[in-house]
Formats: sequence, structure tokens, C-alpha cells
Amino acid sequence: MATIHKEITIGAGADAVWAAIRDVGALHERLVPGFVVDTRLEPGARVVTFANGLVARELIVTIDDAARRLVWSVVGSPRMTHHNAALQAFADGERTRVAWTADVLPDEVAPQIAGMMDQGMAAMKRTLDRR
Repeated sequence: MATIHKEITIGAGADAVWAAIRDVGALHERLVPGFVVDTRLEPGARVVTFANGLVARELIVTIDDAARRLVWSVVGSPRMTHHNAALQAFADGERTRVAWTADVLPDEVAPQIAGMMDQGMAAMKRTLDRR
């Protein structure tokens, strides 16, 4: 199983960053606009449309306010047999360190997922640094 881990520092406080992360139905507006172009909520899940045209159904596993940690899993993907990801915000003075980890199978999809995570982190930084 491939594990991908990315981290960035955002020039906004952890409460503001967490508020955007935990708003699972507003990825395309509050967290990663331009990377995600639409988010539609379903019971226990969200359907995410990415700028590259990819559509993914993501089960929301955990929204942990105390740990500022969101966990989700892509289901029904024809290319992946397993996907589980966590996004967590850590207070760092007036800034926030954001860590995104994803576990995927088969290993061959890891480079594409890593590239998408890089794009997502860049969009997150652009969006949240302005707040």
C-alpha cells in the first residue's frame, strides 16, 4: 500500500483553517476553489468534482473537532481498490500547519494521487493565506 504525506504552513489561525476543512460540503468555495469545482452532499458522503473532470464519491469517516482532523475514503473508484485520507490542522502560533496523508491501492495510482494532493495543497494555501 502506498502512503502519501504532504504538509504546508498557512498564514491563518488554526480555528479559521479548521472551519474551512470541516465544512465538507463547501470544498469548492471555502477550501480548494479551482482545484475542486463542485461538491454535493449525500447522507454520510460527498460527491466531489475536480477541475480535471474526475468525480469521486467520498465517505466522510470522521470529523474530529478536538483534533481538527477530517478523515474520508473514496469508494466506487474503478482505478483504486483502497483509498483513505486524513487532513489535519495544527496550531503553529498565528499560523497553521496542515498535514494530508492518503493510503492508496494499487501502488500504481500513487503518483497521480500525489500530484492531485500537491494541486489541492497549493489551492488551499492560496485560499486560506488570504483570510
